[in-house]
Amino acid sequence: MAWKSYQFDDFTAQALYNILKLRVEVFVVEQNCPYPELDGLDEVSTHIVYEEDGEVLAYARLVPAGKKYDVPSIGRVIVRKQARGRGLAKELLERSIRYIDEQWKEPEIQLQGQVYLKDFYGSFGFEAISEVYNEDGIPHIDMKRSAAETAG
Repeated sequence: MAWKSYQFDDFTAQALYNILKLRVEVFVVEQNCPYPELDGLDEVSTHIVYEEDGEVLAYARLVPAGKKYDVPSIGRVIVRKQARGRGLAKELLERSIRYIDEQWKEPEIQLQGQVYLKDFYGSFGFEAISEVYNEDGIPHIDMKRSAAETAG
């Protein structure tokens, strides 16, 4: 059982495959949402991964400022269906925020969240900065958090 952070070049082919497979299983298949999963941002991002027995159970992609938004962003937040309800999503967000705060020392973090998770992200200090909009058939909202906010 281990939390790790990776840069793209740190991945073995198998580790990258496992992450991409999970992202497709949840975002494309489970949520029935065909969308361009490979968007050119993986190569410049930091990847936060939690594994047990060689299986990825939780994952998030941290995109540096200037690549997607003017500020860093957290995206592709995911917990494997069988591992939900164990607090992994909360720990994943805490670790993602802490990484950006400590390693990148940026004043704000942005994310593009599914609307049903608005309160969850709000519990980490994220506030809505857009109206609800449709992204690939799923209602989303843009949210931002200042580094001065406290997580959890």
